[in-house]
Amino acid sequence: MARYSIIVKGDGMQDEAVANAAITPGQLVEELSTAKVQKQATAAAVVLKAFAIEDYLQGKDIDDDYASAARVLYRVFKSGDEVYAILADGENAAIGSRLESNGSGELRVQDLTSAGAIANPEALIGFAREAVDASDSATTAVADRRIIVRIA
Repeated sequence: MARYSIIVKGDGMQDEAVANAAITPGQLVEELSTAKVQKQATAAAVVLKAFAIEDYLQGKDIDDDYASAARVLYRVFKSGDEVYAILADGENAAIGSRLESNGSGELRVQDLTSAGAIANPEALIGFAREAVDASDSATTAVADRRIIVRIA
């Protein structure tokens, strides 16, 4: 089923800022001290659950990237909202997988410790609502790595 919006359920709080580099709708973003936004850059970090959304004001869709220095629309989502995010290359998420930042604006499955516990539970972004397998290649297209995530 084709999706046309990053927002699946809920609405979040919308904001906008200038991009410090290219950003794809569905990427996790972070605010900088320069008042710009960038792809969230620290893996497994405790972060604001903010995702770039499509630039619907300009008639763009989820496949239209924001260029560096463009104004980026993003929303901060709350628990229970659902977003159409991007799974990192090489990841394989089953329904219910716990997802965290991979440090490049995309999400990865959280690692377990040797005892079977989540290694960094505070870094949880959300849970996979569908299964997406991007483990076959290191160059899986973004469209094939999009995944619905319920925000934790």
